[in-house]
Parts: sequence; structure tokens; C-alpha cells
Amino acid sequence: MEEQGEYTARASLAIVGNYFRAMGMWSIVCEQVHIQQKVMRYPPQDKLLDCFINILAGGQGLIEIETLVRPDGVLQRAFGRSSCAEQSTISDTLDACNAQTSEQMRTALRAILLRYGQGCQHDYARQRQVLDVDMTGWPGGRQGEGVEKAFFPDKVHRRGRQLGRVLATRYDEVVVDRLYNGKRQLESCLVELMCEAEGILDLRGEIVAVQNRRKNTVLRVDGGGGTEADINWMLQRGYAIMVKLHNAKRTYKLAQSVGMWVTDVKVPERQIGWVEHPTPYVAPTRQLAIRHRKSGGKHTGEFGYSVLVFNLSDATLAELLGLDAPLEPPAPQAMFNALHFYDLRGGALETQFKGDKQGLGLAHRNKRRFYAQEMLVLLGQLAHNIVIWSRNRLAQADPHFASFGIRRMVRDVFRIEGYVRFDSDGVIAHVTLNSRHPCAAAVMRASWLDYV
Repeated sequence: MEEQGEYTARASLAIVGNYFRAMGMWSIVCEQVHIQQKVMRYPPQDKLLDCFINILAGGQGLIEIETLVRPDGVLQRAFGRSSCAEQSTISDTLDACNAQTSEQMRTALRAILLRYGQGCQHDYARQRQVLDVDMTGWPGGRQGEGVEKAFFPDKVHRRGRQLGRVLATRYDEVVVDRLYNGKRQLESCLVELMCEAEGILDLRGEIVAVQNRRKNTVLRVDGGGGTEADINWMLQRGYAIMVKLHNAKRTYKLAQSVGMWVTDVKVPERQIGWVEHPTPYVAPTRQLAIRHRKSGGKHTGEFGYSVLVFNLSDATLAELLGLDAPLEPPAPQAMFNALHFYDLRGGALETQFKGDKQGLGLAHRNKRRFYAQEMLVLLGQLAHNIVIWSRNRLAQADPHFASFGIRRMVRDVFRIEGYVRFDSDGVIAHVTLNSRHPCAAAVMRASWLDYV
């Protein structure tokens, strides 16, 4: 490699930082977010930027700012910083955040999404928008504000908060992230999350154009948002829906009306069948029952049941799955399409949650103050989208990168060592990456190098 320039273990991330800086994304944050804190050396916005760089660099906690960001002058300069604040002062800045600060940050993220997000530019006339809505547990210490003993998937009685999210699934972009108290579940948050998403995606209003956009938007929701009130709200708003029913007793009753069960072609352990006496809602729906043997049920004959409620036509389901839709699909195939479209949640929102937790350290940075934690959530949302946009640029240079998730991008692509040379204005003039790294060539070919 060339001997000129300055060495950094994250030269590839420095390229991303240079692009991030050139696009003016952080200037939007600085214009909107104002934290009431005495300035000794660094303004609060600069300390938030240091925290943001740490997230992109793969830091699992604030303390790693001391080892990942502060010693790396190249990385700081690439993002427009001349030095880095100490971890303790950054933590104090987060503690100074409040409800007003969180709203200001949301306003900034909305402006960034409107300017650069693909989900906001979606062509509804060409294909349907797909939004996944769900919540995930965020474990926390018992003294944290909003930390409560509640249900978590891995442990029934665990303390923490809840993170609600709306994902633009076709683009893997986080549209909304919002932090809640530990006992809040999706049934009480879905409308709030969707109302915020409507404002960002221009789905709010009753003019014909907006109604058509909602009609061509598919909401895919887990059982937490499958209450009667939530389903009726989504139907009244005119959305296409695919929702798992929430009520266990009603689910069991509906499953008993299935006339014929058909074994799933992909998962032979479960069977599906049309509900012949469906629950009435404010708009017509179809309801598909699913049953599977409970643990130990092979000998007892006990089944577990669930019901999917949806208003998608057979042709629409085939379109969403990328299949050629026959004029009259066989009856079992229509059921399979509905089931398998719902199953894709596992490769969409659930995968993004997992990627953020593993790649961006989503669940490893815990603050006692609620709004300090929410600011970390919002910085994580911006980091998620930056990683996705970077991946998309890489995929233009090499389609192989289209399959990369958050963890692999942060772990592999953002950690390519090399030499970086800056011009007199502090802008990257030239980058030399370690040519032995398997991702180096694609990073150098990516179109963001127009800004280098």
C-alpha cells in the first residue's frame, strides 16, 4: 500500500463518513436538535456525532468511544470532527435530553428520510409498499426510567423497555423507531406508530391520491397488533393487511370451523385451512387458520392454533411473492401463498431487529434516563439507514453485497484498513484500501467515491 496519508483500521468507514458529511445529513440534525447544556469545549451536537460514529464503528457500549473513536483521528476528520469528546461528557449530553429533544431528533430524521430514503420515494403505481410493524424487548437495569418487569421472548419475567418499529420492508429502511415502557405491547402502540409513519410516508389525508397510496400499502403485523380495534382501524384507513389474530379464545373457536386441513408444503409439521365462519370486521376479510402440534402433542393429540386475517386477493399475494398468478389458482395454493407471505416477516423486521442488536449494539447501550435511551434509539435508527444506504451503493458495484445484513456490513465492510489523504479543506482526497480484503475492490468502485 502507499506510504502517503494517514493509516486507519477503518478506512472504508472513513469513505462512508466523507459521503455522510458531503450529503449534509448531520447539518440537518444540528439545525433541528438543541440540547440545553453548558458548553465547555464541544457543542452537544458534536458529542452526539461522536456517539453516532461509535455506533457505526461497531461499538457495543459508550465506553468503547475511548478505544474506537478517540484514537482514530482519520475517522473523526472523515465525519467532520477535529477531535472526539470523552465518553463521560457524551454520556452527560445524553442525560440532558428530554421529550422536546426527542421530538426535534425525530423531525431531523424525518427530513433525512424525505430527502434520501427510498421508502418515501416509493412508486405506488408500479408496486405495493410493504410495511412491517412490531416491537422488540430492550433489557435494562431495574433503576432505569420506564424499565418494568414484562414479557420478553427469551425470558418471561425480565426487566426492560420496549422498542416499537415500522420498517419499509422492500428497502430495509427504518421509518419509525419509538421507545416505550416495559409493559407496553403492540396492541396499545400500533396506531401511534402508524400515525407517525403516515406523516413520514405521506399517507395522511383523505384526498384520492393519498387514499390510493394507503390502498397500495400492505401492513404485515404480528399477533400483538391483531386486536379487533387495531384490525378495524387499519381497515377503516383503507390499508391492505396481513395480521395474526390476537385473541386466543377467538382463535380456537375460529379454528374449529375449518372444514378441511391441508398440510403445509414447506413445513409438514403444520396444517392450514379456511375459517368457514369468520369474525366480521368493518370491511370484508379472509381468515386462514393454522395448527401445529404442541410440544409433546405427538402423543396427546393437542394442537396450537393461530389465525391470519387479511384482505389481499390471490393475485396480490402472488405478486407480493413474485409468482406468476393464474386466473384461478388451486385452492390449496392460495392458502399457501397467504401463509408464506406472512412467514416472510422472519426475514424482514425480525432479521433487522437481530441485525441491529448484533451489528449496531442496539441492546448493549443502556441509560437510566428514559429520554437519554430514546436518543440512543434515534441515533441507532439513523445508523441503521446509513448502513442500508451504504450497502445499496455497494450492491450497485457488486450485486453480491445485496444479501449483506447490518452485522456483516459493520463487521466486515466498515473495517477495511488503509491509508487516507485529506486536502487542505479537510475533505478526503484519496483512499488506498488493503487490496487483500475481499470487499475492498467493491468499496472502491461504489458510486459514493464521487465524493472522495
